[in-house]
Amino acid sequence: MSSIDNNNLPLWVQNRDTVLQYSQNVQWRYGKKPDYTRSNEKLASESKYNHPQGSLAALVQNLVRSFDVEANFKTNPAEWLTIVQDKFRMSTNGGTEYTVADLVQSGTYKLLIGNTQHYRASEENFETSTNLFHTAFPDGFLWEVVEIYSAPPTITFKWRHWGYFQGAYKDYAPTGQMIEVIGISVVNITDDLKILSLEHYYDNNNFLDKLTSGGKLANLSQSRQAEGGIQPPGSLYQKFWAFIKQVFTKRKELATENFPASSCPFAALLR
Repeated sequence: MSSIDNNNLPLWVQNRDTVLQYSQNVQWRYGKKPDYTRSNEKLASESKYNHPQGSLAALVQNLVRSFDVEANFKTNPAEWLTIVQDKFRMSTNGGTEYTVADLVQSGTYKLLIGNTQHYRASEENFETSTNLFHTAFPDGFLWEVVEIYSAPPTITFKWRHWGYFQGAYKDYAPTGQMIEVIGISVVNITDDLKILSLEHYYDNNNFLDKLTSGGKLANLSQSRQAEGGIQPPGSLYQKFWAFIKQVFTKRKELATENFPASSCPFAALLR
């Protein structure tokens, strides 16, 4: 297959919200279908690539986004539309080939990152891994296709993942900066545009280095305490006591000049 018939497209390569609209009687992980309203708003304002409707790039983007919905929210593989259930495999950087059952159990974050210095997939489960990255990126971690390199049935494409690091990652402080991940994927699809295999290639260590670049929260807290206690520099608390000390020192100087040494040390304040 070398081309796609844009006049008769299946549901799973249409817009993600359209797929959700027609997903009825589904076993959703949290009891209801996900809401991508905020994600759609951010995509509209932050996407760099607006692929023409019906283009191969747009179709691949729709397919992978719908796959991501199913991987994270559909707990019954028989209800997945985007893949060939008994043949599907997914790998990252040439590693282990995972099945749809693995995805349902572990989720995408765990299987896409693996065991590294700053993330141990073997010590995480679906919930802990998901919460870890949702905390680090409270406004979402968006994804889009950048460029298509080859046509079906084996489509090679470049993508970008991005979000603002505004929440703590484990015990590392957020930097507030945008983190962008660039990668390459190879997807093999059937004649009816379902995924047979999905291979991802990207620098997972570089991604995690950015998530730990802000330093440990405990070290930052100790540093601030060493600089002047638990109150932040320039706080109202510090300014108030600096003023009191200044007044007291001035009054004490006046007292020394105008009163005998045996007078009450607070006499200048009682005048």
